[in-house]
Amino acid sequence: MKVLVTLTDVEPAVRLNAMLEAAGYETTLVSPIDDVRAAIRRESPDLVVLTGGLVDKANVQLVRDLLWDGVAVVGLADIVDPALSERLRALGFVEVYAKPVDLDEVIAGIRRILDRRRLAVETGLIGESEAMREVLVKIEQMAPVSSTVLIEGESGTGKELVARALHRLGPRRAKPFIAVNIGALPETLLESELFGHEKGSFTGATERRLGRFELANTGTLFLDEIGEAPKSTQVKLLRVLEQRELTRVGGSQVIKVDVRIVAATNRPLRDQVEEGTFRSDLYYRLNVLTIYLPPLRDRREDIPLLVRAFIQEFSATHERPFHGISADAMKILADYPWPGNVRELRNLVESMVVLSPGREITAADIPRAMREGGSARFLPVPVGAVLRGQEGSSGRELEFIVRSLVELKLQVEELRQRVDETRDGRDTRLGDGEVLPAARQPGVGAGYASVGIEPRETEPASNVVTIAPGMRMADIERAAIVAALRETRGNRRKAADQLGIGERTLYRKLKEYEIPEG
Repeated sequence: MKVLVTLTDVEPAVRLNAMLEAAGYETTLVSPIDDVRAAIRRESPDLVVLTGGLVDKANVQLVRDLLWDGVAVVGLADIVDPALSERLRALGFVEVYAKPVDLDEVIAGIRRILDRRRLAVETGLIGESEAMREVLVKIEQMAPVSSTVLIEGESGTGKELVARALHRLGPRRAKPFIAVNIGALPETLLESELFGHEKGSFTGATERRLGRFELANTGTLFLDEIGEAPKSTQVKLLRVLEQRELTRVGGSQVIKVDVRIVAATNRPLRDQVEEGTFRSDLYYRLNVLTIYLPPLRDRREDIPLLVRAFIQEFSATHERPFHGISADAMKILADYPWPGNVRELRNLVESMVVLSPGREITAADIPRAMREGGSARFLPVPVGAVLRGQEGSSGRELEFIVRSLVELKLQVEELRQRVDETRDGRDTRLGDGEVLPAARQPGVGAGYASVGIEPRETEPASNVVTIAPGMRMADIERAAIVAALRETRGNRRKAADQLGIGERTLYRKLKEYEIPEG
C-alpha cells in the first residue's frame, strides 16, 4: 500500500520515510506543501502523513478533500495538546502524534490504519470507531478457522456483510456461500429448504431437491434470523451441528456435510432462551464465537465516513454529480438515532444523490422528521413472555401489541397538535364531524399502515386502523395487519417488516384471524 509523506518538517519526514520503506511500504516524499495535491493525484496513496502545519487553512481543506476520496490522514503535531488533537481528529485526521514523535509508534499506528482500511475494502464494513475496529479485529481472528459464529445486532447493521467477510477471508473462500433467511420461510417449507426432500415425500414434491446444507457443502451456510426457527427445526439443526450429518425430508439416507455455520439474530438469543422460545442446547452450540454489531447510534463518529462512501458509490452508480453537504446537514445526520441503522442511512444518501438540487445539501434539505428528531415513532418496546403457555401470547406478539398502542398514542397526539396548528379556512376540531384531509393525517400515504381516528359520517381511508370504544386487543391487532397488507398490496414480507414481526408470525396471524392471504 502507498504512503505519501510531506516534507514540512524535514527531520522526522526523512527518517519516517526510510522506516516505512524498510517495512515494505511504497512511499513518496513531497515538498513543498503546494505540490501535495498534484502528488496525490499522481500517486493515489492510501495514506498521507502531514509532518507539520496541521491547522494551516490549506492543510485543513486538504484533509477534508481527502476524506471524500477515502484517503486516511495522519498528522505530526508541533505541540502536546489533547484539546488540539481532539479538534484535529474532528477535522478528519485519523491519528495525531505530538512531537518529538516515537517513529516506531507512528509506524505501528500506520500499519494498524492500513490494515483496517484493507479489511474495510474486503468486507464492505466502513468505520473508524472503536466498536468497528473491534469487529474488524474479530473478523480477522475468526476467518481462518471453521468454528461456528453467532452474529448479533439490530436489523440494518450489516450482519450479512460480516458473514460474507468471514467466508471471503477464510480458507473456504473458493467454496459456496449460501445464505438463507429463516424468518422469511413458512414453517411448512423450512425443513425442506434447509435439509432437502425426496421425491414424493409430500404433495408437490415431484423430484428430489437438495437443501441449503448440501448446497453449502465444503463452504459456508449463513442462517439469518436464526431466532425465528420453530422448535421442531431447532432440534434438527442441533443434530446437524453436532453430528455434521442430515437426512432429507421423506428420506432415510444419512448424508455427511462439511459446512461452516454462521448464524445471525436481531434479538439476543439469550433472552429467547430465558423466554423458552429457543433451545438452550442449540444456543450454546451456536454461541462458540460471537460478534456483536453495534447500532449506528452507538458509533456516530462513523456516520460522516459512511455518508461520504455512499455518496461516492451512488454518484458513480447513477452518474449524478453531487455538490457536497453542509456541516449543519452533516450534524443533523450525525445526531439522528437511525432506528434503521446503516440500511436506513444508505437509502437516505441514495435519495439525496438522485434528488440532488444541483447545489450543496443544506439542513433544510434533510427530511423534516430527521430535523425534528422524528425517531419517536420507532420506540423499542421489548416485552417478555409474561403469559407464556397461553396460545398466541409470546413475548414477540406482546411486543407488537404494546408498540401498536404506543404508536397510537403518539399519532393521536400528533394529530391533535396538527389540528391546533392548521388554519385553512375550515373548522378542524376533532369530534365535530370534521377531520384533517387524508394527505395531512400522520402516516397516510407515507409508506406504512397508520392509526387514525374515525371521522363521523366520513369514510375512513383504507389504510387507517379505526379504534372504537370496546374494541379488544385482538381486534386492534387484526385491523393493523389488514391495514399493513393493504398498504403493501398483499406483500407479506413488507407487511411483516412494517409491523415489526417475523414473516412466520404474520403467517400464523393470518390463519388465526382468518384473514385472506390474497
